[in-house]
Amino acid sequence: MLPWILALLSALLTCTLAIVYLWWIKRRRTEMQLGLQALAGMHWREFSTLIKRMLREQRGLREVADPTEEVREPSSDFLLSDGPNTWLVSCKHGLAYRIGTAAVNELGAVARLGGAKGGLLITEGRVERDGLAAAEKQSVEVLDGPRLWPLLQAYLPGEIETRVRATARHEALRRIAIAALGAVTLGLLVGLGLQGLHVEPTATAAESTPVPAPAPSPAPEPAAAEAQPAATPMASAEDVAAPVAPAAPTAAAPAAAADGDRNDLNPDTATLDRYQAEMARALSRQPGIASGVWLTRQTLAINRTGELEAVWPRVCQEVLRYPALRNVRVQINARPGVDEPVRWRQCATY
Repeated sequence: MLPWILALLSALLTCTLAIVYLWWIKRRRTEMQLGLQALAGMHWREFSTLIKRMLREQRGLREVADPTEEVREPSSDFLLSDGPNTWLVSCKHGLAYRIGTAAVNELGAVARLGGAKGGLLITEGRVERDGLAAAEKQSVEVLDGPRLWPLLQAYLPGEIETRVRATARHEALRRIAIAALGAVTLGLLVGLGLQGLHVEPTATAAESTPVPAPAPSPAPEPAAAEAQPAATPMASAEDVAAPVAPAAPTAAAPAAAADGDRNDLNPDTATLDRYQAEMARALSRQPGIASGVWLTRQTLAINRTGELEAVWPRVCQEVLRYPALRNVRVQINARPGVDEPVRWRQCATY
């Protein structure tokens, strides 16, 4: 009994540690990654508007308007002020940015020439270590991916935030289920191993105990042996195996008509949500595709692990199955750890 108690305790401990890590740490990282991808899928003007709103509400910074200038062309670089001091804010919109020393030094020089106290470098990408070291010397504050997400999380549109949280929660629950099965398997292996160690000493002790030899049985008398006729075994009719009749072939189930309603070009909102969920699940099962995330009703983000030339036909294969969604914009994100631009494509036009 003791080996199985130890096996149960090891399974519970492993499962508890896995749940703590996958729910409290891994889920938040996944949520941050999906949230940054959603931010990168926005237009750069929408992103700049979120930045201005965040800095205004959290730090009291307002955009500086120059009355001598005409209507200014929208830009990702702008001046913000809290009254006595001004800062030059530069937004590098996109996940593919890997910012080093050159961009930080340039921002610091432009800020000094413009009379600003310092600069703010904001991007969904990443600032390299040398860029962070240069930012300290240039009076530039860096807000890259991991630092930016907690500040902008509350400003995401409600639909996008709900989708990001739901996707991260679903992924965490899937991983927890896999970890629980692994913990049960580990507990069984531990129990069987300890049971074997417990039985082996017992068997060794039993083998070492001397067993008394059985007493010889008396020989049968010759007359009795001659009088007993040899028994001839007879096969009964029940012992003869009857031939097994071949099983009647089962009728093939009729093909499901699930694809019939996909030909509807103007489905209702519930049906459209179901189409998008089906497409996201189908894309996540394709080789070379990590996941498909709907950023908006007309924007689909593809997180890939394979080459673009191999992934794109698989994406269009799933998209074109739904006529109501065949014209969506497809945002193809860069592979993890690969310096690639984010690409926008469309499987079919109007």
